[in-house]
Amino acid sequence: MSEIDKRIIEHLQQDGRRPFTQIAADLGLSESAVRARTNRLVEQGIVQIVGVTDPLKLGFAQMAMIGIRCEPRKLMEVAKRIAAFPEVDYVVITAGRYDILIETVHEDNEALLRFLSEKLRTVDGVAETETFVYLRLVKQTYQWGTR
Repeated sequence: MSEIDKRIIEHLQQDGRRPFTQIAADLGLSESAVRARTNRLVEQGIVQIVGVTDPLKLGFAQMAMIGIRCEPRKLMEVAKRIAAFPEVDYVVITAGRYDILIETVHEDNEALLRFLSEKLRTVDGVAETETFVYLRLVKQTYQWGTR
């Protein structure tokens, strides 16, 4: 990835709706060059241009990080099954105390409890979970990788 690509990404991270004409003017490029480079970055999976929401402002008052220990031979199956749940917005396979970490969003404590008892703990291969309820989200960023 070139320095120009990184600068285009920086502009899109500030405002994903910024017109190519503005980015081109700021970088001294043609609009078609910015469009072509952006399309290539999207096609290669380097960049996604999406609307990012604030779960709290959408009525999801309860967020949690959940550590999961799995039966060893079922790790990938468990991760894929959990990733399909609509309450789950982040899934990562880890090394350390937990095999999988997930982030979830819920309307309230009752919804979190239902998720834990009726969905997560019924997944075949889940051996143990530990839930870390978010009290306050201090920082969340989507601006990395260009500097």
